[in-house]
Amino acid sequence: MIEILSPAEVQRGRATGALVGGILQTLKQRSVAGTNLLEIDRWTRQLIAEAGATSCYLDYAPAWADGPFGHAICTGVNDGVLHGKPYDYRLADGDLLSLDLAVLLDGIAADAAISFVIGGEPDPESSALIDATERALAAGFAAARPGGRTGDISHAIGTVLREAGYEVNTDYGGHGIGTVMHQEPPVPNDGRASRGYELRTGMLLAIEPWVMADTAELVTGDDGWTLRSATGCRTAHTEHTIAITEDGAEILTLPSAPGS
Repeated sequence: MIEILSPAEVQRGRATGALVGGILQTLKQRSVAGTNLLEIDRWTRQLIAEAGATSCYLDYAPAWADGPFGHAICTGVNDGVLHGKPYDYRLADGDLLSLDLAVLLDGIAADAAISFVIGGEPDPESSALIDATERALAAGFAAARPGGRTGDISHAIGTVLREAGYEVNTDYGGHGIGTVMHQEPPVPNDGRASRGYELRTGMLLAIEPWVMADTAELVTGDDGWTLRSATGCRTAHTEHTIAITEDGAEILTLPSAPGS
């Protein structure tokens, strides 16, 4: 089912999105060399609780997974690009960290992800990966408009990623979001323009370009959750929740101070 939200529900989604964006920026500022991934998870739980919100991940247990996720945030390090399960690991200078967060507040969910390098100047490969996902996200957002198609977004994302020299995996991508975290329609990271589901005012979509430096093949880590590059290469993931509006589209997960 594709969910069309009322103006009041979209307004609540703005609050959820601002919370998600703010928490991610707080976690980015706190994450330094020596920070433990489990510490990031604890911070996330605290920030969500202080805002009166609920994590979408703690009890998340899709059919393919080995039980509930059990954490409040996904933490992917270097070759870990999606569904990264926090574990006892201390970040080091130069690590490429991806944080993916989904929260439910006042009945509406929002989902976003950021990637960044710990420490000083990022290495060229990591910078290129992050830049490609951010530019692809911007292109996908620019292609979102009422009356358009999900394929317009997918095509825009895929074009940027392929022109940057990356193979595009379409096994996992963006999705509808609203009163629950994952719903129709799917929004793959590559596709054909003018195809797919019609974009209608009141739809919320999570669009999330992600890439791996030298492969399009994923492998599942020993934890049964973390999806890693098959070659061990570095990866990056960027995501925003957007709303389709009468005027085009609006990014909901731009940062705001948690609890504001």
